[in-house]
Amino acid sequence: MASLFNEFRLKDVVLRNRIAVSPMCQYSSDNGFPNDWHFVHLGSRAVGGAGLVMVEATAVSPEGRISPADSGIYLDDHVPPFARIARFLKEHGAVPGIQLAHAGRKASANKPWEGDNHIDTDQGGWETLAPSALAFGGNLPKVPREMTLQDIARVRDAFVSATKRALAAGFEWLELHYAHGYLAHEFYSPLANRRTDDYGGSFDNRIRFLLETLSAVRKVWPERLPLTVRLSVTDWIEGGVTVEESIELVRRMKTAGLDLLDVSQNFITPDISKIPWGPGFMIPTTSRIRRETGVPTAVGWLITDPHQADEAVRDQHTDLVMLAREMLRDPYWPYHAALKLGDQKASSLLPIQYARAVRHR
Repeated sequence: MASLFNEFRLKDVVLRNRIAVSPMCQYSSDNGFPNDWHFVHLGSRAVGGAGLVMVEATAVSPEGRISPADSGIYLDDHVPPFARIARFLKEHGAVPGIQLAHAGRKASANKPWEGDNHIDTDQGGWETLAPSALAFGGNLPKVPREMTLQDIARVRDAFVSATKRALAAGFEWLELHYAHGYLAHEFYSPLANRRTDDYGGSFDNRIRFLLETLSAVRKVWPERLPLTVRLSVTDWIEGGVTVEESIELVRRMKTAGLDLLDVSQNFITPDISKIPWGPGFMIPTTSRIRRETGVPTAVGWLITDPHQADEAVRDQHTDLVMLAREMLRDPYWPYHAALKLGDQKASSLLPIQYARAVRHR
């Protein structure tokens, strides 16, 4: 049997395989509410055989949305439509997960297909918040307001409230978005954080918001359920976040209650010229972090081939493989991967309504 199709247990949660659907923004919500698009988009990936299906980056507050069409869980009324999705995912064999996020200075933007640029206030945009009053740049030139200590406490509390709602909705896997140039990453990276108080300057200060938020969330998220973080472990830019720093951060997050690290990278500035693009290019870094911290890991980034994914798990470079674009191309990637790898679990990945037709074709 291929290692990719081994079960994975984390706390009291068991994934049927090592394939996870990465959070993917759909820019299709109205005031944060998920709708039938999200139900079908996420549900079809559960039906397709993934072990874990993650809801897209879901804002913990209105100003934390990337765009006006972002998913959100900042209202109690958001819980019922998310609960419908979580129930369906679980009914079809996938563990339902959700990623909580705050976009920081990259908020108040148009949808990607409408320009992916900052929206002016008189056009429906809003004031953005960040550790420092530094613009992201490129097509996101809006200068954010530097957060006060009261703002920091309010956003931390918003993560806690969102966590409670995620639990009420039936999610069993929680991920905090500390990557891709959004708020937590902005605190972490010297390229975005120029503060001179307890939340800026030294490494200990720059990671304070991340650790405080993780600890606060851990207090309300049950110990029996996985608490994970997606972290940009390197900025690929001189003066930015390094893998060595991130290894130390992961060790401290482990002490604070981290159960698994979803390894990612970059996007703290528009400069992506130094990223060494290539198939599975983050696997070696993930392997190092897993080995040196003892924290289970997940990794994505240009993993498309089933043999490569299986090898990454078999050789203990990672515990889970996160798939995004490949799952958009093929919601039944797990089933097709099992066929290519000759795994006997292939037909069991499909619901009976499909499997009987495939078997009797």
